[in-house]
Amino acid sequence: MGVGGWAGVSALTVADPGRGSGASATALGATEAALRARLDLPWPEEGQAGVSVEGIGSLGGSGDREPVPIASVAKVMTAYQILRDHPLRAGEEGPEITVDATAAQEAFSLSESAAPVREGQRLSQRKLLELLLLPSGNNIARLLARWDAGSEQAFVAKMNRTAGSLGMTRTRYTGASGLEDTTRSTADDQLALARKAMAEPVLREVVAMRETTVPGHPGPIANTNRLLDEPGVIGLKTGSSTPAGGNLMWAAEVKSGATRHLVLGVVLGQRAHTTPAEGLGAALERSSRLVGAVRQGLPSALAGIAGARP
Repeated sequence: MGVGGWAGVSALTVADPGRGSGASATALGATEAALRARLDLPWPEEGQAGVSVEGIGSLGGSGDREPVPIASVAKVMTAYQILRDHPLRAGEEGPEITVDATAAQEAFSLSESAAPVREGQRLSQRKLLELLLLPSGNNIARLLARWDAGSEQAFVAKMNRTAGSLGMTRTRYTGASGLEDTTRSTADDQLALARKAMAEPVLREVVAMRETTVPGHPGPIANTNRLLDEPGVIGLKTGSSTPAGGNLMWAAEVKSGATRHLVLGVVLGQRAHTTPAEGLGAALERSSRLVGAVRQGLPSALAGIAGARP
């Protein structure tokens, strides 16, 4: 098994450009095509979506591939960039970071998602990643950007360079939080990022958490990703706004015999131009359908393919 115990999590997927050749790529391509033929997935009727299985490849997708606003799904790249620049091992807290006046003031915003922090508060890098990804704190995204690069603008330049290095050619980040509707991407590009994100042990731990806490704030702070209540779902990140509609990057484990397969999905542009709550509800519901169909159909589809591992 690969990183985290999944079959193929460190193996080549067909969707990774430039990394496969010869007989191994041909075999993976044949398995990918056979799986697509055997699985009838309930793709959303609007927006765009894509699903892939690590070590095997794409299960297909829906919609066009024009870049669209992704809202807070952008925070996956923010977290990934922070961990590229300041690596943590699983279970590590990392350095303490001081909450500045700007992040504290933005905590009281009524127009965007924010995490409850106070000026002068010292929180670990790990705790700030939790506040970034679970309640989707825009103030935390900008705080981490300033801590890492001195300014949000400089950090966003890093995000875009990293996107380019991952082959995300139809992605442009214009902020660390995803608040701006000029931050745009595609389901395919975000799937490429999802693969990298789930290979980061700390990021993988955080996105699977149902809730977190912060000193001085009463009670737990819930993860906005209600798909975690579904069997097998282990992440990743929600995003919603009026221009973007509802967006969700998700990760799930699907068991086939003794093997666990990591399945990644991205659903974008659900109920765009309605309310963020309506859009997010639609993205969660349509992602739930995809997860259920993959969980039900993938084991038998794999078993029916000659040469596939049970």
